[in-house]
Order: sequence, then structure tokens, then C-alpha cells
Amino acid sequence: MSRRLIFLFAAAGLLLSACATISDGLDAINPFASSAPKMQSLPPLVPTADVRATWSVNVGKSGDYAFTPAVVDGDVYAASAKGTISRIRDGKTVWKIDAGQPLSAGVGANGKLVVVGTPKGDVLAFSAEDGKALWKTKVSSEVLATPVVGDDGVAVKSGDNQVFLFDSVDGGRKWAYQRATPPLSVRSAGSPVFADRYLFVGYPGGKLVALSQQNGAPVWEGAVASPKGATELDRVADVVAMPVVDGRQICAVAFQGRVACFDMEQGGAMVWSRDISSVSGMVMDGRYLFITDDKGIVYGLDRLSGSSLWKQDKLKGRRLSAPTIRRGLVVVADGEGIVHFLSRDDGSFAARQKTDGTPVRAPLQMLGSSVLVQTTGGEVSAFEVQ
Repeated sequence: MSRRLIFLFAAAGLLLSACATISDGLDAINPFASSAPKMQSLPPLVPTADVRATWSVNVGKSGDYAFTPAVVDGDVYAASAKGTISRIRDGKTVWKIDAGQPLSAGVGANGKLVVVGTPKGDVLAFSAEDGKALWKTKVSSEVLATPVVGDDGVAVKSGDNQVFLFDSVDGGRKWAYQRATPPLSVRSAGSPVFADRYLFVGYPGGKLVALSQQNGAPVWEGAVASPKGATELDRVADVVAMPVVDGRQICAVAFQGRVACFDMEQGGAMVWSRDISSVSGMVMDGRYLFITDDKGIVYGLDRLSGSSLWKQDKLKGRRLSAPTIRRGLVVVADGEGIVHFLSRDDGSFAARQKTDGTPVRAPLQMLGSSVLVQTTGGEVSAFEVQ
């Protein structure tokens, strides 16, 4: 993955000497850089869970982007950097289309609509039934975050951190929201989240903002992290990953910052916070919150207090994806396309499965009793947890 896909230099007037200084520091925090720390060897494993691959389909390579497959009523929608979009059911391709141009993000979907984004800022919508083109609109810059299809429209976050809401029927713009951002920020592929009456968006500078779905006005914001340090690079503290919501609680995590949870019914009052840095993200269930940090450590935390339950540090340097949960197991994938199944209760290794050997950058998805994984090599695989 190229360095330009990790950081967005929003200030056009940066001096060459400043760029060199910043570039020199990227390797230490860019897990995909050529000089990134070597992956830790995997420990021997005696499986304690029954996990098997049920199907695999190649949909096309992701290139430098992270394509997240969408799951709707058992159907899987997946896209590639070259512009192909596929609908898959039980491992069989129902339809496959060419969007007509390269893609940089996807896929957002519901039962009627499939939405993807392009490096040129185009947002393309297709029929979920047969792949027919429905509408096309445009945002202010490239689309890196997966579009989100909700009841009130399609939300798109552009690469310059503007947020747009479009009508799901014709693509007409309902509103747009823009705020000032720091001169240096992590290049974010984290999508917004619809919850209650709000659209929640993570921003550079460590902010989680609740926007009104009706008009895009900011209703409240929570400080996930506070930028600090002597240099612009030190002060990068951005909410990069997608926030997670369960009930009245919403949680977000910042790179070079912390994970924090807020009470939506109390105007965004902070419930707790912990110093954990992540660009991948987290998942939450009824009792716990699980998160992968930027070193490759997986944490299990009490979701009500943030207190530690367990820590799995034997995947350090393995460039982990965000976790998901399936049948008592916490699941993450790594930079070699290996999928790791950990015990939800203590973080111990329960099973391990291989894909095509290419990195997994996109968040894992749930598909019935299975976990869905898309690699950068284009392999979309379902692993069933017995």
C-alpha cells in the first residue's frame, strides 16, 4: 500500500523539507510501508473451535483501496478497483457488472440499492436486483469510505472529510456538511453511521460528531482524543475507523489517541475512555467491546466501564483488520490473509484459516453463521463457525 494512501496532505503549501521529515516518520506508523516491522511468527495452534470454509469467489483486486463487501438478506455485494461489482448468493455469482470506471470504495447496499464510489468523486448507484445503473452524482473529492445506505438516504464521506446525504431514489443532494480540519490527517476509509436521528461521523482532530439526519446540522460532538505533541505528525489524532453503536451507547477510537464511549441519550456525555490507538476499528456486543490497535494487539474490554478483560499480543505487527464476533469467537484477519478466531472470553486462539495470502484491509462482515472476508487479491470467502 502506498504511503499516499495513509496520509492526506491537506495543506498544499507544505515545504519540501517538512514533507521529508513527515515522510521519514511514516514508516513507523504505516503498517503497509516497506520498512514496517516484520510480522510476528504465529504460535502453534491446537483448534478448539470448528471453523470451515464454505465458499470462495474472486471478484477482482482491490489495488490500494479497501473494499468492504455488503451483506443484505444473505446476498453479498462486492466490488473491485477495476470497476466490477458482483452479487453473490451461496457462493454463486448472480450477476456481475462493470461500473464503467475504476472504483475506490464500496459497497453500500440495501434490498434495492447498491452504491460505490470512485477516485474522481463520483458516487454510482445500481439496482440490487439486476445491477442496472440507476443514478450518478458527485462529491468534492475521491471516495475512500464505503457509502452508507440508510432509511433517509445515502451518506457519503469524501476524502477531504466532507459529508453528503443524497436521496436514495434519484441521487439528489439533501445536504452537505464541512468543518475545518488539521493540516495533516490520516487518510480515512471510515464510514459514517446512521443511529437514531443522527448520522455519526469521525473526524481528524479526534472528534466524533452527531449530525442531524434532517438537515446535516451538528447536534453534538464528543472528544475521542486531543491532539498533542511538538510536530504536526505528533498531533495527528484522528478518528479513522467506523464508530460502533449498540443501544444508547456509541464508541469511537482515534489513531494516536484513545477509545471512548458516549451516551447518545445524554447529549453525548462520555461514559469512559482508554488510551488505545487504532486505525482498524472495533466491534461491540451486549457485554464487551473488542478492538485491534495499530501494533496488532487485540483487546477485550468491558463495554460499560472500559476495564480490561484480556489482551492478545501474539499477533503483533501482523497488520490486523477490525474484529467481528461470531458464535462466541472474536475474528480478525491479517496482512498475510490469515483469519484468526479467538475466544471471546479470554482471547486465546481457537482456530485459524487461510485465504489467498494477500492482505485483508476491509472490515470483516457477518453472513448468517459465517464470517465474510475480502482480501486485496479479490478473494471473497465465507467461513462458517459451527
